[in-house]
Amino acid sequence: MSEWSVDRAASVLLEAEAAGTDRPPITDEWPGLDLATAYAVQDETLRRRLARGERLVGVKLGLTSRAKQQRMNIGSPLTAWLTDAMVLPAGAPVPRERLIQPRAEPEIVFLMSARLTGPGVTAATALAAVDSVYGGLEIIDSRYRDFRFTLPDVVADNASSGCFATGPVGVSPRALDLGLEACLLELNGQVVDSATGAAVQGHPAEALALAANDLGQRGLAIEPGWLVLTGGMTDAVAVPPGAVLAAHLTHLGSLFLP
Repeated sequence: MSEWSVDRAASVLLEAEAAGTDRPPITDEWPGLDLATAYAVQDETLRRRLARGERLVGVKLGLTSRAKQQRMNIGSPLTAWLTDAMVLPAGAPVPRERLIQPRAEPEIVFLMSARLTGPGVTAATALAAVDSVYGGLEIIDSRYRDFRFTLPDVVADNASSGCFATGPVGVSPRALDLGLEACLLELNGQVVDSATGAAVQGHPAEALALAANDLGQRGLAIEPGWLVLTGGMTDAVAVPPGAVLAAHLTHLGSLFLP
């Protein structure tokens, strides 16, 4: 077996995604994988996605809520990439045929109007760079068996990216208190979890600032026109075959995924 490297890790993860098969965490075999190298793996997987024709449309945050951190036993948020291949059009079903172990989480989503680059970005300066805010449903999907991973593993795996949908209602971020924006997550018509925007780093704008500052440390920025998924408001809920998902937000409308 060849030695582990950024290229090999990127190949292993993209091949698992394409085949729809899970595997043990990379750190089981590469215990020396650190966070900086894991982000290099993530960036290499993005480079390959773009090379095959995908388009970069934004960034996502992972593990921004206490509920998710407690479940995964990881205390630090992380950033990852969104491409157009991950976008679910309105009314489209969850593409279970290409997902391994889908889980759903409701999110607050920002559409950016200005470039945002760290360091030194605050929640206030981050919010000033937002054009509009939407409700969202992200379907995460880990390439690691049973969602078992360390922080470097999940960073390398693009924060368990799968697909996502945004709701029909876009609102100015200055028109509502996002910390108080409430959400009910339904599975087959039954409420399975609830939260407010305050579950996401105290306020979704704090998560946006965190993303800008983390990317700034790597010489990167959040660009105008990008979407930013600020992280799951609730814990992630497993999506069995045939399930119907819904997220209902106070001012940002409702989303349904068959």
